[in-house]
Parts: sequence; structure tokens; C-alpha cells
Amino acid sequence: MLSFFRLLSALPIGLLHSVGAAMGWVTFALSPTYRRRFVANARQAGYGFGAVSAAVGHAGRMVFEMPRIWLGKLPRCTMVNEEVALKAYARGKGILFLTPHIGCFELSVQDAARRWSSQHGDITVLYRPARQAWLAQILETARNRPGVQAVPTTLAGVRQMIKALRKGAAVGLLPDQVPPQGLGVWSPFFGRDAYTMTLAARLALQTGAAIIVARCERLSWGRGYVLYLEELATPLSPTLEIAVQEINAAMERTIRQCPEQYLWGYGRYKQPRVESPAAAGESAAEGQA
Repeated sequence: MLSFFRLLSALPIGLLHSVGAAMGWVTFALSPTYRRRFVANARQAGYGFGAVSAAVGHAGRMVFEMPRIWLGKLPRCTMVNEEVALKAYARGKGILFLTPHIGCFELSVQDAARRWSSQHGDITVLYRPARQAWLAQILETARNRPGVQAVPTTLAGVRQMIKALRKGAAVGLLPDQVPPQGLGVWSPFFGRDAYTMTLAARLALQTGAAIIVARCERLSWGRGYVLYLEELATPLSPTLEIAVQEINAAMERTIRQCPEQYLWGYGRYKQPRVESPAAAGESAAEGQA
């Protein structure tokens, strides 16, 4: 399977996007559950299907561009508001890059690392090891690209993130990812309570790191990507539950800037999974950040 991924990683990004868009619509047509969730999530945010139908194709593009982002030559990516990150690095308290499941979020960290890791150190990202052996092999190769340090969802992994921030380096997270039971709080997201991780807020409050919201949009016809950076509008509240709400609100604003590239089919409002005692002991790292 790794050989197949390497083969795909050598293909032009435009071709991968074309195939991916078609497969996105095939999946939408064949999966009633996915289709219902997509439409319901979009409606919850105030969008009719027509307004966000392009997101069906973009979900497929996301899947098919992964081999290129993980294993191949990184595609062209321009950056808007780079000075936001440079200013934050100059403060020396670290950067917490946050992005929802929008656009090519995998490229966000890769492009940032390509630009700044040589001067400011690796960007640390959190990942959950894959259960399938073939996927775990691919992720082990892909996640640790030059300038990126992937750490597992364990206490040791979270400690590495805190250490990186305190050294003035950067950390990347997807705060709209549903955490396991006991590692989040119920917080409004587009007007409906969603189980939301507390890790992002805890890291920021504990270390004083700057929060930068990132959004990496795909350009049409395989022309590359644009990475937008934006400072959090106001400092986080020192109260954890309010800080989590503020991060959710920031994610909402980012999604509304490009709703046609958000993963509306993601189970954002699902019930958190209950882990086995051993796994929960490892993942409790998040609650101790």
C-alpha cells in the first residue's frame, strides 16, 4: 500500500483533484448516512445545500491530495498575512496554530514548517496512531516530514507540545476534532452544543502562546493553495469553558470565510467515544495539559 501511495504522490495535483472530486460525488451518492449528516451540518450553520454543494467535491479532493502532501513534492502555496506569524515568533512565547477541517489543513503545517522551522524549530502536531498496520506505516513516514514533529495522544506527547511552546516553537491542532469522553466539554458550535476538546485552550492558557487561526484554500484547476493566517481577535478568557467557546467561535468565523471547502460531512456533533481503561489512561494527557 505504501508503494501505491508513493505512486499517487508523483501525480500532478490537478489530476489528483479531478479524480478526487469525482469520487467525492460518488461517495455522496452512495452513502445515505454521509449525505444526511452533510446536509444537516450545513443547515445547522445556516446554509442550504446549494450554497455548499462544492464541498462534496472538495472532500474527495482532500482524500486524493493526501499522498502528494504526505509523501511527494509539496505543491505551490502562497501565504497571506505572514507578518502575523513573524510577529508572534518574535514574542518568544510560542505559537498555537489552529485550523478547522477546512481546505488542505494537512498542507498548513507543512508549508509553515517549510518557511520557519530552520529558524524557529520544528512545528509539533498531535496524532492518533492508526489501527491498521499499512496506514500506520504510511503515517509514520508522512507525519514526520522535515520541520514537523508528530507526537502521539499520550501524556508524553502533550508534554512535548508544552515544551515546544515554552521554547518559542509552534504547535498545530484541529480544535473541531471530537475528543474521547472525559477530555472535552459541551460547547456551542453553530448554535448547537458539540463535544469540544479543551486541549487547545489549556495549552494557550498554560503557556501564554499566541493563537493564530490558519485556513489553507485550494485554488481551482490544480493551481496550488493559499494559506491565510489571522490573529485571534481578542485574548482568551482565563476561564476554561469560556475560552473553549471563544475558540469555537473563531473556528466558525474561519469556516464562514470559505464554507465550500469545509468538511460538512464530519461527525462534529457525534457522541464522544468511550475508550478502554488503558487507552483512556494514555489519552488523559489531554486533560492534564
